[in-house]
Amino acid sequence: MTLKLVHVAKVAGISGSENHLLLLLPALRERGHDVRLVMLHEDEPGAAELAERLERSGVPVERMRMRASIDPLVLGKLVRSIRRARPDVVHTHLVHADFHGLPAARLARVPLTVSTKHGFNPFRNRQTFAAADRTIARLADVHVAISAGLARYLAENEGFDARAFEIVHYGIEPGAPPPAPPGEPSLAIVGRLIPIKGHEVLLEAVRRARDEVPGLALEIAGDGPLETQVRATVTRLGLDDRVTFLGRVAPPGPVYERAEIVVVPSFGEGFGMVALEAMERGRAVIASDVGGLPELVAAGETGLVVPAGDPAALAGAIVELARDPARTAALGAAGRERALSAFSQERCTERTETLYLTGARRRSRTSSQARSSANAASSASRKSQGTR
Repeated sequence: MTLKLVHVAKVAGISGSENHLLLLLPALRERGHDVRLVMLHEDEPGAAELAERLERSGVPVERMRMRASIDPLVLGKLVRSIRRARPDVVHTHLVHADFHGLPAARLARVPLTVSTKHGFNPFRNRQTFAAADRTIARLADVHVAISAGLARYLAENEGFDARAFEIVHYGIEPGAPPPAPPGEPSLAIVGRLIPIKGHEVLLEAVRRARDEVPGLALEIAGDGPLETQVRATVTRLGLDDRVTFLGRVAPPGPVYERAEIVVVPSFGEGFGMVALEAMERGRAVIASDVGGLPELVAAGETGLVVPAGDPAALAGAIVELARDPARTAALGAAGRERALSAFSQERCTERTETLYLTGARRRSRTSSQARSSANAASSASRKSQGTR
């Protein structure tokens, strides 16, 4: 059974959810489905890059510029676009797409609607937003979360039922076999320089660990609004000779490969794509115990998991692995095996496709039953009128 699929996403840059779409949409197309993306944007460079990459892979992209977070004109355009496409499924990603794409799909009478929640956001614990998000969510037939940890977070912060979510982890494509770890106490962190990523916690942990691990070094890949603050912290902690700022690096593979250990000290991660990418490159990972990270990093098998926001625990984990290169290499090798077996893109695509097909069949049965009931009621009414 082939399907016509319209995905709707708001794109500002290319990170976890966008990389997910870059893998998923072409993979669904390769399975014979008619796939297109309606991309909501505000002229961000990352949006243009994503559209161009998808179009090169054969996935059509319709660009819709937004003037505000809630844009009635975009809603109207979406309704018309979806009606023209006549899809079997509309699948929305992230908040802006949910608030515009789900109502548009219902107005266009799309048979099946799917919504994926992708991440932790500071606004999710606001009562007004939570109420609005739950209301809009009623327009989706299938609810997806990218980790069980994210489903629990949404239940705790917005009042969703965690059991109502289908869990579909991101997937990853295998790269060439990675080089062996360098055998030196080298760390890497990859991600935007924003509060939730935990850079300050990592720097304090490095300060604590450096006396026990001579030569400990850290590479920071990424940019963002906290760059000035993070650089100031490096200087304040006396780490200028231990820390290198790389700026935004794409692709990040070489950063992982230069590291002995990749650290993900986040306060919140819907999934934790950096951890999966590092595992695919055969690197041990030290991660916080939040969101989807404990589902990725098997503690003691592919890396270590520590409490979020605890620099002492993080420093202890760094020292533990940095002192034992052989164990660290073994953790990295196990991580690559786990990444390619449990989190392959093929597995992610199959799981998504199954949700579409199962949902479409269920909706079809429900519609048939509703028509049968309506016909039976109409027939009974006519018979009743005929006996009067």
